[in-house]
Amino acid sequence: MSRLAAQSLQSESLSTAPTTLADASCELSAQILSNNHKEEVLVFLAEHPARTFYLAGLIRDNGLVNPLNRGTFYGCRNDRGELEGVGLIGHATLVETHSVAALKALARVARDYPRVHVLIGEWEKMDQFWHYYRQTGTPRLRRRKFLFGLTWPVALGEPVFGLRQATINDLTLVMPVQAQMVLTESGIDPLQVDPIGFRLRCARRIEQGRVWVCVEGGRLMFKIDVISDTPGFVYLEGMYSDADESAADFESRCLAHLSRRLLARTRSIGVAVDERDAARLEFFKRAGFKRLSCYDTIYLHQKES
Repeated sequence: MSRLAAQSLQSESLSTAPTTLADASCELSAQILSNNHKEEVLVFLAEHPARTFYLAGLIRDNGLVNPLNRGTFYGCRNDRGELEGVGLIGHATLVETHSVAALKALARVARDYPRVHVLIGEWEKMDQFWHYYRQTGTPRLRRRKFLFGLTWPVALGEPVFGLRQATINDLTLVMPVQAQMVLTESGIDPLQVDPIGFRLRCARRIEQGRVWVCVEGGRLMFKIDVISDTPGFVYLEGMYSDADESAADFESRCLAHLSRRLLARTRSIGVAVDERDAARLEFFKRAGFKRLSCYDTIYLHQKES
C-alpha cells in the first residue's frame, strides 16, 4: 500500500415497491463477508457485469475487507447456502440481489449504518430498496442517469498523441476539476468537507493508472477516469475538456482513442449520463454508445454525529 493510501485510511475513520424480484415473504439475514469469500462473490457478480461493475471493481482493487472501500460488504444466503444478495453498505451503498428478501435484508443493515451518504443502483431496484430503507422524510437529492455501453467496433479516428495516463505531477491540475464535478453532482464541495481525504483519493487513483489526461503547456485539456476495471466491463467517469476549438471533436477523438485501448482487454466500456443533459446524451450516442439501463443516485441527509 502506498504512503498516500495509508494516510487516506487515517483520514476516514419513493413509492410503493414494485414486484420485479422474487417474493419477499421469506426472511433472510445479512452477514459480513470476509476476504475468504472474494472468489465466490466475484462469480456471483459476474452473472451481470454491466450492472455490478462498481462492486466487482472495488473487490478486485481492495478485496472485501479494506477501509478504502469506505464501507462493509454483506452477503445474504438462501437455505442452500447460496448467495442471493451482496451489498456494500457505507459511504456509497450499492447492492446486487436475486430476491426481494435479500434486498430487504440489506436495506435493514443500511438503515442502521451510521455513515451512508448515497444509494446507487438501477432505478427499479432503488425504488424497492428505498421502500425498505426509509423510515421518514425524503432524499436530500435524487439524480437519474442513463448507463451507456460500447463494444467493438469503434470508429477509427485521428489519434491523440498527447493522451496519456496521469502522473502524480498532474494532481494539482486534476484535483480542482474533479472537485467541481463532485460539487455539481452532489451539492457538496469535497475540498471543503474533506480536503485531505479527497486529495489522497485523487492521488491514489492516479497512482493506480486510472486517470487519463491530455496536458498542453501546463493546461489540462482533457481528463477522464477509469472508475472500475473488470474483464467484462470498464466504467468511465469524470470526463472533462477545456479545448478552445472544436471541443466536441477533440473529446470524441480522445474518447475513441482510449476506448480502442480499453476494448483490447475488456468486453465492454460504459458511462453514466444525467437524463437532463441532452448534449452529453447526444455526444455519447454519436460516439457509438448504446443505452443499457437507467440508474438512480439518491443522496441522503446526513445523520447527526
